[in-house]
Amino acid sequence: MKAQKNYVLIYNYAQHYRKSIFKKMDDNLAIDFYFGDYLDWAPDIKKMSVEELKGFKKELKNIRFFKYFIWQKGSFKAVFNKKCTHVLLYGDAFYISNWLILIYCRLFNKKAAIWTHGLYKEMKGITKLFNITFYKLSNYVFLYGNYSKNKMINLGFSPSKLLVIYNSLDYEKQIEIRNELNSNNIFINHFENNKPVFLYIGRIQKIKKLDMVIYALEKLKNTEFEFNFAIIGEDKEGVGLEKLVFEKKVEKNIWFHGACYDEKIIGNLIFNAVACISPGNIGLTAMHSMVYGTPAITHNNFANQMPEFEAIEENITGGFFDEDDVESLIKVIKIWIDKSQENKENIRNECFSKIDTYYNPNYQLSVIKSI
Repeated sequence: MKAQKNYVLIYNYAQHYRKSIFKKMDDNLAIDFYFGDYLDWAPDIKKMSVEELKGFKKELKNIRFFKYFIWQKGSFKAVFNKKCTHVLLYGDAFYISNWLILIYCRLFNKKAAIWTHGLYKEMKGITKLFNITFYKLSNYVFLYGNYSKNKMINLGFSPSKLLVIYNSLDYEKQIEIRNELNSNNIFINHFENNKPVFLYIGRIQKIKKLDMVIYALEKLKNTEFEFNFAIIGEDKEGVGLEKLVFEKKVEKNIWFHGACYDEKIIGNLIFNAVACISPGNIGLTAMHSMVYGTPAITHNNFANQMPEFEAIEENITGGFFDEDDVESLIKVIKIWIDKSQENKENIRNECFSKIDTYYNPNYQLSVIKSI
């Protein structure tokens, strides 16, 4: 008879968009949850109701010191329990309390896994050595994508130590909504035309480079490839896209929808769009788009991307353009206008398949249980 595995998860914060995987772990593993109390670099990220987790034990105080480092007060005590066999840690090397936990696990034969982006961006010198040493203290590293895995293999990590866990959103709820969706005239009614509609969902930030879509729209206006663009999100950085829209005289082709947290409304908008465009990095937006059957478009400099770009298969579940190149973006927009007219149903099914196979909490749980 196998010994019971007892898990402890120590995470930076209880992000609401991770609720689905946390609930899945809570229902299927003997696990205690510990979450940090605050993210000073992203204070607007909504927190899930941790009381929904029967394994929730404590909220830890995230204490920042020397600008870059964080200590999670009380986290070290969480692994003292003799029943604890596996520890899952938020994978930031600057969380100094995690270093002590990893060393403790090494000394007392507890399995430790780090849940992280990994070494997907270029690092040099002491920063590179600092991160490599941190990851090598663990037994396993859970990664969001294969891009990072391959980079770490090239740095000497054993492939068996690196497990790609991908990412997920509120999958079960989204599938329920997806099953009720249908094509409708939501965009025709708003724009009062039947031109193809592209969409962006997420915070309006300078790093997302949404101005590139405005420039593309200006160049394609009054051509056979003229399109509309809907932006679902709030501008908290003062990006001021409205001014550019009026300067380029494309206000009739732009819908500033504003922030929306009603998933049924979001699902309907995404489902009826040609594609989602995120000219900067794409991140979770790729998954949000594809779960409702809509391909995603972003740039091809993967070193400047978030891991979720891997959900995009060129000309199947989306497309890539040359970073910061409006003409290249225009070429991809034209491709997807043609594709959408030709075979919308097959495109939807390809997007569904990508999310249903990998980017969901069921797959993530299978990876966690595999250790």
